[in-house]
Amino acid sequence: MFQYLIQSFRRKKARRYFQEYPYEITRFNLEETGPVEFANWQNPLVAPKSITQESVNFFKKFIKSGDLVLDIGANIGQMSVAMALAAGKEGQTLAFDPNPHVFKILEINAGLNAALTNIKPLNFAITDEEADFFYHSSEASFNNGGISRQDTDRHGRFALPTKVKGIVLERLLLEQYPARMPKLALIKIDTEGYDKEIIRSIRGLLEKSKPVVISECFSKTTPEERSEHFHLLADIGYNLYHIDGFFAGTSLIPIEKPEDMNRWKHFDLVALPKSQ
Repeated sequence: MFQYLIQSFRRKKARRYFQEYPYEITRFNLEETGPVEFANWQNPLVAPKSITQESVNFFKKFIKSGDLVLDIGANIGQMSVAMALAAGKEGQTLAFDPNPHVFKILEINAGLNAALTNIKPLNFAITDEEADFFYHSSEASFNNGGISRQDTDRHGRFALPTKVKGIVLERLLLEQYPARMPKLALIKIDTEGYDKEIIRSIRGLLEKSKPVVISECFSKTTPEERSEHFHLLADIGYNLYHIDGFFAGTSLIPIEKPEDMNRWKHFDLVALPKSQ
């Protein structure tokens, strides 16, 4: 009971007052991959993350060794590491997050497991124009949050003192990774309700390269926003599926029409090109 009260106080403090938190490196022994290290952020609002063989095998369904994969909204990098283990040392994983506080931990995780992965952390938001954006969070410790063009508290009352940089994704890829572009296999998006704006901004890239898309449907999005989310992918040749989690045996439940997006409050979806 005493320990619970201490943790409750730490969480309450983290929501209201900013402070820097350290990280702790944990080693996981994966059945097929072997030992993998991961830096867990000691922010009391963040549950410890783990790297599992089941998660790596989920991504191996869509990623081959040597592929280019993108994690947009990478946070501290749990999914980035799993994706990178699937793509291997010969592949390239680009992990994007504009939040400077989680990015510090993401950088640590990108540098671990160098013999098995190739992760490039990038401290940018993905937007439809090169510009600087406001960043707000509902938590003083900035575990998560979102960007906006106006200085509003839509994502929470706590604001970063400086703006974050937004970049045009396809431009960056063509300028810095042109040789990797033919092997673009998967784009994972998890941006606290901003996913459909990102999908809209990269629609030309999706039409040309047809990577698998994994996206979050945020709990606060309206039926109209969910319908738009559906059409942004379905109208350019994707079939959408609900998933229960990032593990190899997860079921792919077809999302056949916009109304199906309302069957679940908060969920992840996989969008597969109709040619697959």
